[in-house]
Amino acid sequence: MSLIPSRSLARALFPALLAVVLAVSACARGGGSDRPPEPGDRAVAKVQDETIWASDVKREAVAQGLVGEGEPLDVTSDLFRRVLDEVIDQKLLAREAERRGLDNSALAQRRLAATRERILGDMLVETVVNGTIDDKAVETIYREQVRLAETSEEIRSRLILSRTREEADAVIGLLAQGSAFEAVAQQRSIDEATRFSGGDLGYATLDVLPQAYADALRDKPAGSTVGPFQTEGGWAVLRVEDRRRETPPTLEQARPQIVRYLTYEGVRQLLEQLRGKAEVDVLLDGEATTREPASAPAKAPAAPAAVPAAPPLVVPAAPAPVKAR
Repeated sequence: MSLIPSRSLARALFPALLAVVLAVSACARGGGSDRPPEPGDRAVAKVQDETIWASDVKREAVAQGLVGEGEPLDVTSDLFRRVLDEVIDQKLLAREAERRGLDNSALAQRRLAATRERILGDMLVETVVNGTIDDKAVETIYREQVRLAETSEEIRSRLILSRTREEADAVIGLLAQGSAFEAVAQQRSIDEATRFSGGDLGYATLDVLPQAYADALRDKPAGSTVGPFQTEGGWAVLRVEDRRRETPPTLEQARPQIVRYLTYEGVRQLLEQLRGKAEVDVLLDGEATTREPASAPAKAPAAPAAVPAAPPLVVPAAPAPVKAR
């Protein structure tokens, strides 16, 4: 069960503001300073005269999504060493690019400036938005979402899967004679994933079960034996062990999702304020949108007149966000 409305999450995704880009951190020279950039930071490598700090590696791991913003990253771990090697390689590449003068080109300057803007935007988000997210704000959202959330019913069931209808009918006969469902599942079921646990499928809501199972279990009370009915894997016999209301996630389980939601909402509101105070002119019209930029590759020679030209490529619009559970 998702506590935060998926539409709110989807509409406010700003990865450009929330990612730290390694390219600029590698190209932005540290000048060889041995002063820790953060309290308690630790020097972990040196590329010529430039020190690499543990915080540099952690920041890159966060940018790649390998660890969360608040999660620790042990400097002795294999993950830390792998990311450290990537940071070293990137700095070596950046140094070589500088040696060849590639950073002086107009294209490089534009790309470096664009990445600098992304990082500054990220720092603004950290300063303005993240500072407003505290335990009280998280708990308020959690209580409200729990109050509004519609919980589904969960069903715990057991399965005996047979190859043929005749084998399934024989299973029904054994159960009618008083054989325990769990014992028959271990002896007769062909479903290797569940047979050794007595056919236990655990708790699940109907919408995540295969359609044939959901249809068979929909209105059956606890204690019912259902089947046999045909499925893609064979002939199934089910036993309904229990029915209960779905348990909402705890505050701690929901916290990461709520923090992301509050962050995205904060970014959205901040951008609305900035756009409201700034003059933004989009210099596009019907004619301009059909023109290619000056940097576009040269067009291929035109086809002979006898060969009809290919129809223009139509780029479909982005699909609407899929409602998440």
